[in-house]
Amino acid sequence: YCQDGKLHISNVLAENAIRPFAVGRKNGLFADTPRGAKASATVYNLIETAKANGIEPFAYLNPVLQHIGNAKMVEDVEALLPWNTSLNKMQED
Repeated sequence: YCQDGKLHISNVLAENAIRPFAVGRKNGLFADTPRGAKASATVYNLIETAKANGIEPFAYLNPVLQHIGNAKMVEDVEALLPWNTSLNKMQED
């Protein structure tokens, strides 16, 4: 970080990103099954990925949840990822 000004001296940004989930980690005890825990982890991942891509999570998840049931192939699911521009078209629908 001394030679490259783009590098951060600490990992405080990463720690701040995961803090809400670390604080609520005891809630994982109430994930009744492994499938429930995996589903929670998937939702947390989608939320944080949306934030990392500068998208408000609700604005991202709302159209994704409306269209995910129509996904038939991997490409259909990949089109729902936050960095794909097709999501902007979905929000206009």
